[in-house]
Amino acid sequence: MFELKSMSKSNISAALEKARCYRFLNEPMEAESICLDILDVDPENQQAIITLILALTDQFRWELSNAHERAKELLSRLTAKFHQVYYAGIICERRAKAHLRRGEYGSERMAYEWFRKAMEKYEEAIEMSPLGNEDAILRWNACARLLMRHPGLVPSTHEPGEIMLE
Repeated sequence: MFELKSMSKSNISAALEKARCYRFLNEPMEAESICLDILDVDPENQQAIITLILALTDQFRWELSNAHERAKELLSRLTAKFHQVYYAGIICERRAKAHLRRGEYGSERMAYEWFRKAMEKYEEAIEMSPLGNEDAILRWNACARLLMRHPGLVPSTHEPGEIMLE
């Protein structure tokens, strides 16, 4: 295997900016790598954890299960309860969108369930939002509008665990 090289703590700010740029360039694996390098030298860096969560959710279109689990695991490393809840909502919302993009059998119902989970998290985050921060409201409204525009997104009519045989 390879022995990874360590970056300097003095370059964390510039590295975070590079990670954001790679996300904007739709290169989330590069952003993920940069965030991991930052967290190797500064394990509690909140911006790196948030950017890593977002980079992992950017990867949902290719690698849903593994990236989803890894993103969820990072939530406990966020120190602000608001961020834990808000980014849990982001993870759910992006998982919903990944299901929609896949267009597989049952994906619309799965997407609906993940959108509703996201909206529940956003409602919880709204209650604890810092003064002047309405991000959770904006995300909740975006999910609601998407659900209203797509009438095929409906809850499952089956009980959890019920198996359909056709």
